[in-house]
Amino acid sequence: MQVLQVQLEVRPDPAEVGRARRWARSRLAGSGIGADEPLAETLVLLVSELVTNAVVHTGCPAVLRLLLTGVRDDPSGAPAGTVRLEVSDASACPPVPRCAEGDETGGRGLELVDGLADRWGWDPEGVGKRIWCEVDRCGAAVAGGVAVCGAAQVSPLPEFAYGAV
Repeated sequence: MQVLQVQLEVRPDPAEVGRARRWARSRLAGSGIGADEPLAETLVLLVSELVTNAVVHTGCPAVLRLLLTGVRDDPSGAPAGTVRLEVSDASACPPVPRCAEGDETGGRGLELVDGLADRWGWDPEGVGKRIWCEVDRCGAAVAGGVAVCGAAQVSPLPEFAYGAV
């Protein structure tokens, strides 16, 4: 079973979120997931949310891991062709989903993760924790031993005619 695992150490600085996004785009492109693919956009948003939570809420360094599984099911239980993101930090405080109201500028991160990822959760790790999410890659076509997005297409937005009613 082929698994590509890469990681990035993240300092407790909000500027690290942008660096983590750039790093993730680069690693995804290197694995054959194009930067303009919906899957890549979703994964970069998930990286942004998980790293932001670690940087803002813990004040501790963190480690971002990106794991891409091959076409066969992973013995750990991850489905074939799954992309797993993990952020580990030294804070033992569990993540607490919030329900942001109206114009609040924060508090939607885990809600986004819940809506975009196929699965997510957290586990204790050493003195801290690991927050993870998984996104199943669409289709089952194979390129170089790794499942890639297949024929799934996103419907274009409908065209609207503008004019006097």
